[in-house]
Amino acid sequence: MASTYTPLGIEKQATGENAGTWGTKTNTNLEIVEQISGGYTAQAVSDSGDTTLSVSDGSTGATLAHRIIDFTGSLTASRNVTIPLDVQNFYFLKNSTSGSQNVVFKYATGTGTSATVANGKTVIAYAKADDGTNPNISTISLASDLVDDTTPQLGGNLDTNSFMIDFDDAHGIRDENANEQLIFETTGSAVNHIDITNAATGSGPEIGAVGDDSNINLELRPKGTGEVQIGTGAATATLTSSGAYDLTLDTNGGTNSGTITITDGANGAITATPNGTGEVVVGGNTNPGTLVLNCESNSHGIKLQSPPHSSSQSYTLKFPTGNVTADRFLKVASITGSGTTAVGQLSFAEVSGGTSWQAVKTSSFTAAAGEGYFVNTTSGAITMTLPAGSIGSEIVFIDYAGTFDTYALTIAADGSEKIAGSTADLTVSVERAGNTLVYTDSTQGWLLKNK
Repeated sequence: MASTYTPLGIEKQATGENAGTWGTKTNTNLEIVEQISGGYTAQAVSDSGDTTLSVSDGSTGATLAHRIIDFTGSLTASRNVTIPLDVQNFYFLKNSTSGSQNVVFKYATGTGTSATVANGKTVIAYAKADDGTNPNISTISLASDLVDDTTPQLGGNLDTNSFMIDFDDAHGIRDENANEQLIFETTGSAVNHIDITNAATGSGPEIGAVGDDSNINLELRPKGTGEVQIGTGAATATLTSSGAYDLTLDTNGGTNSGTITITDGANGAITATPNGTGEVVVGGNTNPGTLVLNCESNSHGIKLQSPPHSSSQSYTLKFPTGNVTADRFLKVASITGSGTTAVGQLSFAEVSGGTSWQAVKTSSFTAAAGEGYFVNTTSGAITMTLPAGSIGSEIVFIDYAGTFDTYALTIAADGSEKIAGSTADLTVSVERAGNTLVYTDSTQGWLLKNK
């Protein structure tokens, strides 16, 4: 009986056959087995049609009887490499061709599946010979070929082993729903970048600008009219400096003029609170510092402005400690210190040189400094009580109906104060009398301007 052969060319010798050559044939079979189990060969792929791999019965060297096949050649299109329908084996297939084309490893005929080896890639393919007409070839993905796996998944944390992860421009990290979450954009010859540092208990994580330059801005860029927001929305948000350093807000990197607007919600207050003896300072920049108080429509407003630098003034004005009083003006009542750094205490003072005339009085009343009174005693005597005096205070009175000679006007001082040096009341009983009382001091008290 004659020998038969396997699909990969191993000779199956019949009983009693090959006397004298049995050892040689057996050795050849072992060599074929060795090729199949771990042999390497290169196979040039034709660019003009399919490349057919054939079995070499009883001899070594057949490409399809090697474990590792390295495809070579120059291709202008994807090309097929075929094997007979009965071959059953698994292969390491590498596409080393030039031209950036695929090599398709498939059975010679039929519609079964095939193994596509992308240019520069390696796949494990196993030929099943699972159908006499349409056998299939399947592949096993290699970990080094992640580019061919469109949905790769990790089985654990990714450790970069002290290497970088390179992102293409305008690409980055997506969430589990395939939505963009973090996109990286590139700059040619970039030397500066962002550094993100985590933190232990009691400290906050840090996002910082680092790189080759000595001074690097960290830019936050909203889109369109969007805003940069801080805080959780559930508690007060604080913007602070690191360490004992100033916090500066400027526009355009401090190079050009612009407007800094601090706007609160409806009926919200904006509070500037310095620490201890600190101050809220409105600085000047080529012009004196100016505080503008706008109208409710922000279309016009009044300005409070400091003296120019040439005046060297650094004085302080303190507002009055007393209640607001009508028909008064602000004056410097006292000064602490002197010169350009003096501190002036303001007070509400009476307007000198004018009298505020009141409606006709027909009953007793208490006078006020700076006022004039028409006193009508037609129905009976009237007492005018003077206020507590301060130097220069004036009170004017006139006999309205010419009846002081019938019913007199009595003028009473405040408490123990005096009138013309006496604590006694002053009685005015002259018809049509009119005069002005002026306060001097605690010794003379109120004095009449005219006798």
